[in-house]
Amino acid sequence: MRSDPYLWLHLAGMAAFPIFLELTGLGLSIGDPLPFFWLELVFLVIFGIVPVVLMQWFRPFSIYCLILVSLTPSTLTENQRRVLSRFKTPKHRFLTLITAIAMMGVLWFLYQSAPLGAMVTLKLPQWRILGLLIAAVSFVLANLFIQIPVSVLGVLTTPLQTFDETPPYPQEIIEQQFSILGLRLKQIPLMPKTA
Repeated sequence: MRSDPYLWLHLAGMAAFPIFLELTGLGLSIGDPLPFFWLELVFLVIFGIVPVVLMQWFRPFSIYCLILVSLTPSTLTENQRRVLSRFKTPKHRFLTLITAIAMMGVLWFLYQSAPLGAMVTLKLPQWRILGLLIAAVSFVLANLFIQIPVSVLGVLTTPLQTFDETPPYPQEIIEQQFSILGLRLKQIPLMPKTA
């Protein structure tokens, strides 16, 4: 399990998280906030947090996807299907919920500190709607790039005995139960095969 390169690759995706947070903050620094500032926060929570939480809660992202390609479910090994089973546990849902709550706190902090980025965005058109769109797209990506690595950490911290006792996820329902992106392939080039 811990030698699965897909786990480590998606864990490394956490490196993109601060970049998208920075872009969120810069988006929030564009234009003047609306009179009812809480509307902007509600919009960002609905657009940036809720879709990723719903995906991770009901149809978790299959880590056997890379950008535009993914492994065909029929080619997944038993251990890879055990990894998918770990994404359907109460522990996974708990981590998803805790991360979402933490991201609400991060959003509040970014909103409060947004004026600090005003000098950087001065040359952009100062349309609040543009700023909110930049912030929303960046924030949904920030949530994606934190939720998936946190889920991977949940798998990596599973005791080996517990992992070995986890039944492999049924191959025939993987496509219905997981979010799988891209063209299905039997093997992804440049990725080593795992046992």
